[in-house]
Formats: sequence, structure tokens, C-alpha cells
Amino acid sequence: HANNVSTSDSEFGTNGSERVICPYPKTNPGRNDTMSTLHQITIGNDTSGSSFEHYWSKTNTIPLYLIILLLPLLCFRSASFFARFTFFGTISVVYLIVLVTIKAAHLGFHLDFHWLDPSQFYVPEFRLLFPQLTGVLTLAFFIHNCIITLMKSNKKQENNVRDLSLAYLLVGGTYMYVGVLIFAAFPSPPLSKDCIEPNFLDNFSSSDVLVFVARVCLLFQMITVYPLLGYLVRVQIMGQLFGNHYPSFLHILVLNIAIVGAGVLMAMFYPNIGSIIRFSGAICGLALVFLLPALVHMISLKQQGKLTWLSVVFHSFLILLGVANLLAQFFM
Repeated sequence: HANNVSTSDSEFGTNGSERVICPYPKTNPGRNDTMSTLHQITIGNDTSGSSFEHYWSKTNTIPLYLIILLLPLLCFRSASFFARFTFFGTISVVYLIVLVTIKAAHLGFHLDFHWLDPSQFYVPEFRLLFPQLTGVLTLAFFIHNCIITLMKSNKKQENNVRDLSLAYLLVGGTYMYVGVLIFAAFPSPPLSKDCIEPNFLDNFSSSDVLVFVARVCLLFQMITVYPLLGYLVRVQIMGQLFGNHYPSFLHILVLNIAIVGAGVLMAMFYPNIGSIIRFSGAICGLALVFLLPALVHMISLKQQGKLTWLSVVFHSFLILLGVANLLAQFFM
């Protein structure tokens, strides 16, 4: 603020009384590469940079600060701690829904339905870039692998079907509500829908108090979810290698350092959450969604003498879909 440096004040966007910006305009519309221009933006004539930006950088320093906060949380032994800790993340979800509702009410809906007339701001219902979505959806299905591990510790196993059904319903409803409202309310014109960031909070000014609170809540939510994901990785890796979920504190510390280190490196050198999700979803999904279930099922049928050519063709087609889904990510 003292040096008049703010990406929110760049030339890329304003929408009347409700400030909406396009912080990193896409040089390639449709591609998931918005962060690639982050370091190329120069504001004003300040080429030396301020001390604040030097010590508080989204990609250079903040990931290192988070190590101090997150690494100790990953080392807790109790599974119940991780499960109960995530409850507090619900607070941020509720606030996020309220924020999206308020912003949509202020902005109104901006959807271009003139299908037969050429328009700069029209976004078609179908584009050849749809594999970006299938990569993310594959990760959503692959997450079953983690959910099974988590629900093993439930005290009343008979309620698993009910609890899991409610969880998927609430999560799906939340994603649909936030995603559809933000897309529909984003002011296009004057901005393009391609300006919507993977983290839509980046489309609002840094001086927006409601959005600032949402960023704090989102950070708190990530702090509650991240240790749970680390615990799930620990259970699966340590269980396979040592037959024990907690062989020793040293084992857990080394694993957690590797987990945190991988996350920090990605945050510093490739801070593009959309591409990370779709690539990881396509790679892991190929093995655990398309390939292994189909092969195990066919092997089981063959051992029983029930394997038919129709079954072979169908399950081979599923495997090819998984391979195609992975290959398509490299062309998006």
C-alpha cells in the first residue's frame, strides 16, 4: 500500500460499484495457464519491488512459512483428531456460500444466450477442451480410495452408507452452487468468462473486506483438511511398507517432510491448481478407476470360467477411455 503496488488496480477490470478484476488475462483462452503471467506483470514504474513483496510473496515465501504451521499438524497420531479437526472447516464453507450469494445478488446474472449471433462473450456449452473436466472428475471418483480409509475408523459401521451418501450430496451441492453462481454472475461483458480464476477469490479486489475474510476462512479450511489428507497418505503407505500405520515417529516425520516438500515445490514453481488436479486425477484414475478394477474383474471371471468376449471388449474399452483421458491432458 505504501508503494502503491497492487494488482487489483491494474487496467484489466472494473464493474461499477462491485469491483471485479481480471488479474492475469489469459493469453491462451481456454487453457488452464492463468498463473503463467503472474511474474510478468509490472505495476507502474516500480522495478525494484517493495520489502513487503519480497518477504510476503504468494509463490516465493508464503509456502515456506506454511511449513512451520502444517508440518507439526501432520505428525499427530490419532485418527479421531484429524476427523474432528476437519469439522471446523465447515465454518468456512458456510461463509463461502453466503459470500457467493451476496456477490451474485449484487452482480446479477450475465449469460449470453444469443446462440445464432456471433458474440465476443458467448461461451459454448461444449468445447474440445472438455478433457480438462474429465481429469478433475476422475480425481473426484478416485477420492473413494481415501474415503474408504477414513471410514474404517467409524464407530458405527452400519451408518457408513447413510453418512457417505449425505456427504456426497452436500459436497456436490456445494460445488454446483458456488460454481454455477460464480460463472453466471461474473460480469461478461465487460470482462470475459475466461477471466475467472481457478481460485475465484482472485477475481475480487484485495480491498474487498468480505473477500478478505473469505481468504482467511479458506486458509483455515485448508489447514484443517491438509492434515487429514496427510493422514490418509500415511495410512496407505506405511500400512503397505511396514504393516503398521505408525511404525515410529521418525518414519512419520520423514514421510511428512516428503509430503510437505512436494507441496511447497509445486506452490513455488508450478502454482496452477487446476492443472495439478486434472493431471493427478487422470494419472491416478487410470490405475485405480479404469485399469485395475477392470483387470481384477476380468481375471475373477476367467478363474470362474464366466469370462465372455463381450465382457472383454467392454472392459477393454473402459481401459482405453482411461488412457485417452490421460493423454488428452497433455493437449489442453
